[in-house]
Amino acid sequence: MAEPIWSPGPVRRQTANIRRFIDLARSELDPGIYTYRDLHRYSIENPAEFWRAVWDFCAIVGTPGDTVVENINLMPGARWFPEARLNFAENLLRHRDDRTAIVFKSETGETAKYSFAELHDAVARTARALRSAGVVSGDIVAAYAPNLPETAIAMLAATSIGAIWSSCSPDFGIDGVVDRLGQIQPKVLFCAAAYSYNGKSHDCLGKIKGIVKAIPSIEKTIVFPYLTPKAEIAKVPNAVWFSEFSDNDASEIEFNRLPFDHPVYILYSSGTTGSPKCITHGAGGTLIQHLKELTLHVNLRRSDRICYYTTCGWMMWNWLMTTLATGATLVLYEGSPFYPHPAAMFDLIDEFGITVFGTGAKAISGWEKAGVKPRESHQLNTLVTLLSTGSPLAPESFDYVYREIKQNLCLSSISGGTDIVSCFIAGCPILPVHRGELQCAALGMAVAIMREDGSVADAGETGELCCTLPFPAMPVYFWGDEDGSKYRAAYFETFPGVWAQGDFALLTKNEGYIIQGRSDATLNPGGVRIGTAEIYRQVEGLDEVLESICVGQDWDDDVRVILFVHLREGLQLDEELQERIRKAIRQNTTPRHVPAKIIQVPEIPRTISGKIVELAVRNIIHGRAVSNVDALANPESLEAYRELPELKD
Repeated sequence: MAEPIWSPGPVRRQTANIRRFIDLARSELDPGIYTYRDLHRYSIENPAEFWRAVWDFCAIVGTPGDTVVENINLMPGARWFPEARLNFAENLLRHRDDRTAIVFKSETGETAKYSFAELHDAVARTARALRSAGVVSGDIVAAYAPNLPETAIAMLAATSIGAIWSSCSPDFGIDGVVDRLGQIQPKVLFCAAAYSYNGKSHDCLGKIKGIVKAIPSIEKTIVFPYLTPKAEIAKVPNAVWFSEFSDNDASEIEFNRLPFDHPVYILYSSGTTGSPKCITHGAGGTLIQHLKELTLHVNLRRSDRICYYTTCGWMMWNWLMTTLATGATLVLYEGSPFYPHPAAMFDLIDEFGITVFGTGAKAISGWEKAGVKPRESHQLNTLVTLLSTGSPLAPESFDYVYREIKQNLCLSSISGGTDIVSCFIAGCPILPVHRGELQCAALGMAVAIMREDGSVADAGETGELCCTLPFPAMPVYFWGDEDGSKYRAAYFETFPGVWAQGDFALLTKNEGYIIQGRSDATLNPGGVRIGTAEIYRQVEGLDEVLESICVGQDWDDDVRVILFVHLREGLQLDEELQERIRKAIRQNTTPRHVPAKIIQVPEIPRTISGKIVELAVRNIIHGRAVSNVDALANPESLEAYRELPELKD
């Protein structure tokens, strides 16, 4: 086994929450549980006992019932805590004292602060207003907003009623929002009048008007006056300022306790093959999975201050919100992580005494490229854990963290997805960190690396990242997928009865993991999953473009978006057309969808049934073999994508 790049000291090992859980499990469940590996093995061999122990250890508010799981051998099909009753928001608002619950800072210097008591009261007023607006359990409440305290308050108010929450970040264009929220037909929309990024303020009201017009189910639009307190909202149908909407004297919250699998969140797939899939997550599964991760894997306690750089359109926002249930302080940041200078996040860590900070892997490599050396410029006395996700963290980034940020730091690279709004592979405060490796399979997650034939790969052998047993955070369903066919096709088509996540990975000799990128056509630039269908919709709306194909190219420790276009006969791809393509994508989706390279090709490869073959093109540009060429109607077209000089810089 290789020497670790970091190991926890005796105090950290002895005082960690997971050490207390191991000791409890050894005394009450199995006398053979001494180490993390022992506990993980027990968690997948005895799932009912393990998950009930997590419920009790994390003190989930509600009634668990006598049965932990039904149909444990069915995947999908298992049902967790079928007799339980709980409310998601009640658990996140279990603390009601004067300790700080939320601290907010924006790149423009705006700040806000809520104690747990103040947060409870703000949620109470908003919940009463939502009930007065006719919102009931099962309704959809959506947001098109930045990472503000008001956004968190709106989510907590909605879920206290039993409404289902779904949010998009404000950098999405109208089409991107309508493609998502239009499917689920929200009754109420929370939004912000503007947002700021990289020193520039962006007005949202024009887009909000277009969104509300395109989604007739929206009966009420509540606007946060962020950055523009005097903005004109009269042109937005049924719009009211947030302060006016929640202007009442409510001080108590009527928490509606519901079944364990009652929906709480709707998140979205990338939209690779069409409209984004509406992944619906249950309140109980999301809550117990998050509390397991936050309490045992991240080691959060009331004394901690946690910040994860995220937008409201990324699952890490939903994950971050659950930290309120631990009693830790939530630090929210809105804006660019590199503004007004590349070390801005380290300013934030020192200013607020952050103990746990999370970001995307691309930000870490960005700090290194910008020459940021926080060990020389910042104190970082409070920081004990650095979390990274979104894309694989390069071994060189591990070196950078321990060389230039801090030596006594648990660097936990984690991997999961929107699909489970949590992690398959996680960090652990009592395990060592090895260069380039994720520390461990998460508790209760039967992670396996599978070969194409369905057998389990050996250590060091690349295969599909899979999970072989059910777990509580599996989606309850896809919205609008009445027969469950889309759900089954998304995860269980590769290996029946086994969840296939769509990542290439390998198990190391250190019992850690290395994620090697996506095994499907999903794009993942900067750690944000986006889909090709959204890009095609914009590009192929241009008269010059007959058709296109878009893939992700592994590049510079990240993924960059490459767009190939087939133009009308006689046309050439010039700078003017490239700029119009980029403008159409940027305006109607997000800046992350904009391709790094646009390349003209003579033909788009297709299957015999007429489907374009993104995976085949992706394999070709990476120099990998293309399987099942016989299924292509025009296999010779792939030669136009091989060894392209444009993709070498």
